[in-house]
Amino acid sequence: QVSFVESGGGLVQAGESLRLSCVASGDAWRLWSLGWYRQVPGKEREFVASVNTDGQHFYGDSVKGRFTVSRPDYANTLYLQMNDLQPEDTAVYYCNSHIFAGRNFWGQGTQVTVSS
Repeated sequence: QVSFVESGGGLVQAGESLRLSCVASGDAWRLWSLGWYRQVPGKEREFVASVNTDGQHFYGDSVKGRFTVSRPDYANTLYLQMNDLQPEDTAVYYCNSHIFAGRNFWGQGTQVTVSS
């Protein structure tokens, strides 16, 4: 079995910060890379950030310099520190592995809403 449980979303004003958390469960090799994605209803999911057990970090262009992804001890808990949030960041945020994102398997996500 595999699962992804996200938490930490909420309603904030522009310029404020949030920290999202994700607990992933599954075979270790399937969780080599964990990342965050976001989606607005009616639009395609967008890649936000990821980190793998080789220590490589990747970020989408729209969040570089504002968001930081971390995976302490390269375990299966993933965080996303979001600073200087803007209304365009409003979306449902999901965590996933590279394998299950490719298979279109997703959890429930956590809602982030940013007001101006």
